[in-house]
Amino acid sequence: MLLDGTPLLGHRTGIGRYTAALAEELASTPEVDVRAVAFTIRGWRELRSVLPHEVRARGLPASARLLRRCWLRAAFPPVEFLAGLADVVHATNFVLPPALRAGGVVTVHDLAFLDAPDELPAQERELPALVRRSAKRAAVVCTPTRAVADVVVDRLGVPEDRVVVTPLGVDPAWFAARPPAEPLRRRLGLPHEYLLYVGDNGPRKGLPNLLRAHAAAPELPPLVLVGPGQPSRDERVLRTGYLSDVDLRSVVAGAAALVLPSRDEGFGLPVLEALACHVTVVCSDVPALREVAGGHAIHVPVGDVDALSAALVRGVETEPSFQDKAARRSHAAEFTWLRCAETTIAAYRRAAAR
Repeated sequence: MLLDGTPLLGHRTGIGRYTAALAEELASTPEVDVRAVAFTIRGWRELRSVLPHEVRARGLPASARLLRRCWLRAAFPPVEFLAGLADVVHATNFVLPPALRAGGVVTVHDLAFLDAPDELPAQERELPALVRRSAKRAAVVCTPTRAVADVVVDRLGVPEDRVVVTPLGVDPAWFAARPPAEPLRRRLGLPHEYLLYVGDNGPRKGLPNLLRAHAAAPELPPLVLVGPGQPSRDERVLRTGYLSDVDLRSVVAGAAALVLPSRDEGFGLPVLEALACHVTVVCSDVPALREVAGGHAIHVPVGDVDALSAALVRGVETEPSFQDKAARRSHAAEFTWLRCAETTIAAYRRAAAR
């Protein structure tokens, strides 16, 4: 089967981490012969260096923007022309290329952009049309949560029997994560106590509301923002930029609370990762986050700055019991990358049979 490895290049977003973990699990599954391809001009040669040794790589010096424009207008060029024959092609990042004979599987992580297309960057303005075309083309559509599956059926008109929920997983290393040691604290300038946000700066993520909610409660500890942007700090807000996986685990494990105030989410991996290392979670009351948190988070109405501020104060001031911590870890442990791979392989079999 052919896996779109393009999300593995550059800084790892949630989709990149999903693709990497899935590739690792597929590589250790004897009955699956995996090849990965990167549809990009920039950095395509790096694909071999970021894949498991068992996965063969096919980098293509092709413009992703040009390919998408072609695929939006016609079923050409088929993926086999670019990457060779395959029984199944898995588009890990929304856009499924046309194929001559390969069964198509596409992962739709969320559909928030359907209601806010103007928030997409200029180079992504065709994404809604591409996703609609991909969902129609696919034999199977994978989603990370039941919440997204319901939206795919409702908004894209995909029959329920063509949608498979493949929940994401938590790396075992999260369950052994420890708060930052002093060298890391000094290097990042971390305060002794802090609130934590992990994610990008897009409008969907609700970062402006978080900053307002934090500013409205001066008794709260400083806020640490992990994600894109240059590292910076003032008395109340510290931006670290991107962190390595090892550093990120420590920074999350040391937080007084992790907050995810998104307007919409497809899964919300930081929620599970925080629960895995005993950290209190404050997040929006949206379907996917309710599903993933499983009753182990403090939920806040979307866009309610006062409620978010109060929830942050509550999250910091309330010491969870031993039983609460154990329940959080037990819930997070139900989400494994092995289960993600197994449900995805089942989707591959269905796509190949179609």
